[in-house]
Amino acid sequence: MCIPCRKNSPRPPSCPAILDKRCSDVRAVIEVKCSGLMRASKHTSNLAELFQAVISADVKWLTAKPEGDYWMFAEKPPHLLYVAWGYPPSRGAGVYRALATANAFVRQGWDVTVLTASREVFEYQTGTDTELEKSIDPRVNVVRVPFSWIRGEPDLSKWSRGRVASNLLWTYLRAQKDRIDFPEPVYGGWRRALISATDKIHRDKPVDLVIGTANPNVDFVPGWHLHRKARVPYVMDYRDTWHLDVYQDKRIGSPNSRSSRMERRLLAHAAEAWFVNAPIRDWHKRVYPPKSGTYEVVANAFEEEFAEKFRGMRPASRDGKTGGLVFGYLGTIYGPMPLRESLDGWRLARKQSELVGSSRLVIRGRLGHYSEPDPKVLAILDEYRDVGVSYEGPVSKTDVAAVYRTFDALLLILGRSKYVTSGKVFEYAATGLPIASLHHPETAATEVLKGRRDWYPLTEVTAENACEVFLRTADRAAAMTADDYAENQNWADHLSREKQLLPRIKHLRSLIGKGGAS
Repeated sequence: MCIPCRKNSPRPPSCPAILDKRCSDVRAVIEVKCSGLMRASKHTSNLAELFQAVISADVKWLTAKPEGDYWMFAEKPPHLLYVAWGYPPSRGAGVYRALATANAFVRQGWDVTVLTASREVFEYQTGTDTELEKSIDPRVNVVRVPFSWIRGEPDLSKWSRGRVASNLLWTYLRAQKDRIDFPEPVYGGWRRALISATDKIHRDKPVDLVIGTANPNVDFVPGWHLHRKARVPYVMDYRDTWHLDVYQDKRIGSPNSRSSRMERRLLAHAAEAWFVNAPIRDWHKRVYPPKSGTYEVVANAFEEEFAEKFRGMRPASRDGKTGGLVFGYLGTIYGPMPLRESLDGWRLARKQSELVGSSRLVIRGRLGHYSEPDPKVLAILDEYRDVGVSYEGPVSKTDVAAVYRTFDALLLILGRSKYVTSGKVFEYAATGLPIASLHHPETAATEVLKGRRDWYPLTEVTAENACEVFLRTADRAAAMTADDYAENQNWADHLSREKQLLPRIKHLRSLIGKGGAS
């Protein structure tokens, strides 16, 4: 059968299998073009004559790039299986990278299937962002696989008799079972459901490439499974690390543990492994020297659509030279972040500057990783209410740009680590606003912002040093012009998602054409 024109005649050797758009007018044109080739192929077996027939049939339009995102491939579009436990409507920290990556591939003409957890998991555990879900490209096929989180099932009617009798014993046994399935706490039990869903997807539409984004690391299983079963190449996208403690700079567990052996095996056969920054990539190169594939840095980056929302930005109107500014932090507060040192520095700065004294410090985002705010962090923020500090809740991804535009300067508060970049640093850079970097100079985000104007880093993490940074940032924020914003935005162009992902997408398209990795 001729796929493009849906005819029952045999497809001639030179008839291209066009990307199926199911559009009546496109199909009609294809039918006319293909019919000429079919007639020619019936009357000659000479390739030279057939080639001449192709030219006379005027099918050069098939190789042209049409308007929009689609390409007319000379063969069917490659099928990407993208595995991401956290995908919209999840509020998890890695959801933006997952969303952007799947959308980027589909816009480059790939068929994309996303394998993710069921919506109920996010509703009960991490919280949801229903507006973010609207950002999924409609061409992406989302397959949701049930996931049972050991942390808690809110519906007691679903509890087994054994769990009702002893939830503690049940939890212990469940944890052991999960680790047997896959050597990862909490998520290991998802392995079987993932493999079952992967097999069905591959049966229905053969997969050409698998990308698993971690954590959780069980997301790497479908790629490994299809590679062993059908030699499908796979990519390991490390949004986080598996056996590296990024804050203590030491290995987690024994090099001979089951999970370490599993990671070594997975990396040995991966077509590529992606890491968010060079220090993390280099650590993995030392510990797991690459075998067949390559280790690449694919930074988190920002979306072009996001950056466009700040073009032409002008300073907010203020009441005289001492009119208050708004300093803003947008992100998740967790782990060993110098929150108290930063807020103590803010308190000191308010005493030393009339400008800062009339300003506010606004915290937006999540406090901790779960749907409910961390009470310890809330208590700390409450201590500084008297100096203009307020927590104003999480922000939908669709409202992030609007929230940034309510700020005059941004606070980048991160834990100390040469491995920690964070995703927010790229968005911060794209806004063009002054940035107060309230983190240790060793932190990897320092390398991202080096060379940017209107960036004010700490030299050491103390309240006194933070005070000095607040004072300098405030003076600059009060003097910013539209040209200053534009210059900073132009500087950040190299940090866009397109600059990070497109080279990898093109390379992987070429890799598939050559038969993949070993």
